[in-house]
Amino acid sequence: MQHPLSLYNTLTRRKDQFVPVNAPFAGVYLCGPTVYSEAHLGNARGPVVFDVLTRYLRYLGYTVRYVRNVTDVGHLESDADDGEDKMAKAARAQRQEPMQIAQHFVNLYRQNMLALGCLPPDIEPQASGHITEQITMVEEIIENGFGYEVNGSVYFDVPKYNAERDRYGKLSNRSIEDQLAGTRDTLAGQDEKRSPLDFAIWKKAAPEHIMRWPSPWGEGFPGWHLECSAMSRKYLGQLSDIHGGGLDLMFPHHECEIAQCQGSHTHTDESRFWVHNNMITVDGTKMSKSLGNFVLLGDMFKGPTATLTQAYSPMVVRFFLLQAHYRSPVDVSDEALQAARKGYRKLMNGLRLLEKLQLPDGTERAADTEKADAELRKLVADIFVGLNDDLNTARAIASLFNLVRKFNGFFANLATLGTVSEAALEEALEAYRTVVTQVLGLQDEPRANAEQLLELTLGFYQEAKAAKAYDKVDQIRAALKGQGIVIKDSKTGVDWAYEE
Repeated sequence: MQHPLSLYNTLTRRKDQFVPVNAPFAGVYLCGPTVYSEAHLGNARGPVVFDVLTRYLRYLGYTVRYVRNVTDVGHLESDADDGEDKMAKAARAQRQEPMQIAQHFVNLYRQNMLALGCLPPDIEPQASGHITEQITMVEEIIENGFGYEVNGSVYFDVPKYNAERDRYGKLSNRSIEDQLAGTRDTLAGQDEKRSPLDFAIWKKAAPEHIMRWPSPWGEGFPGWHLECSAMSRKYLGQLSDIHGGGLDLMFPHHECEIAQCQGSHTHTDESRFWVHNNMITVDGTKMSKSLGNFVLLGDMFKGPTATLTQAYSPMVVRFFLLQAHYRSPVDVSDEALQAARKGYRKLMNGLRLLEKLQLPDGTERAADTEKADAELRKLVADIFVGLNDDLNTARAIASLFNLVRKFNGFFANLATLGTVSEAALEEALEAYRTVVTQVLGLQDEPRANAEQLLELTLGFYQEAKAAKAYDKVDQIRAALKGQGIVIKDSKTGVDWAYEE
């Protein structure tokens, strides 16, 4: 393709050129939220990054199927095999059904993602709706000799898999010896497991456990790692193109996914590319609910919060997340977000310029525009160099700023538009508009309060009327009527109403 895309593949530890399994189709899977509470800023980075990735793949001409799951069962408090299910714990605390909790936070999550400019995924499967597929995968793992049942729970046999199928730990670059050395003291209380590295793929439900389903091993629920393997296979096939999420999911979640897929039916790694975004930090510490240093998205949009002194609009937050490369950590602060707001507005001002960059009537275009055209096209090409280099949105945005600077120069002296050809100018304008709005997904947000502007206009109307400037009075009336608003004069003052 004209702009070959390379992505850093965690599995190979290098940037690999993106070549889909079945071009022009591209399958993308993002590990989505566990919907027991509201999403915070850290939870938004993956969806924003993968939204830009899917947008860019579509721009490049691929037919993309984007799957982002919802976890509503099986994610235990420890992110491993013990503790209470996060959904069940939230339901018990609020005296509601688990699915009631799940639906509430799914709705809220979708609203926040939409506000951030994230397009809805093509498929958004929920773990609780795919129990049959997960049971089938457990049965396959047992049949292939990599799973064993104990007292109604089923565990994945990691040492056997490591010896007979593939290296467990290859994604996170951990040797099984190091993992065993770090877990020798954790086997106490887990006598059901043959090895401390083994993980649950099906858990027996305790009598007090709310969420449970019948299975060949008794009533229980799937292990957290199982859902993504089963749903990715169902909707993207045995080998997808891109699978990803936050860096904190690389181990054990994604490591277990690879083992489950290889252990169940094939020798594939579930996905050709494993893509991981880095963390959001607060004063250098990872933002997380367990540490209590998180900022909820809804609170961030309304402001202020315990961490931030003011509100920040969804588009400013989106720009903030994109101004750094997705594999770099991003520290959140008022200073960083205020700088992001300036950068976002600079891009929006660039959009406003596009329609104004027209050669004045009577101005002749230069006979030779080759050099100026080449310089303008180089500025445009630089944008795509950044995007193609591991989706480097930071570099792409810097190139967009360079293009804005060029546009501002043209606007300061419109006659200079004659130094470039009409074709080169149109290419630059279209590229800027497309990358900003369709690839980066940044849209202009209304900054003015309509009610306040209307009150201000009525004030000007009253001043004009008092000064008997009736031409100005008529002008204001006509302007508001054009917007479907009529001014109503009465003995008690001036008011407005929608035109009926």
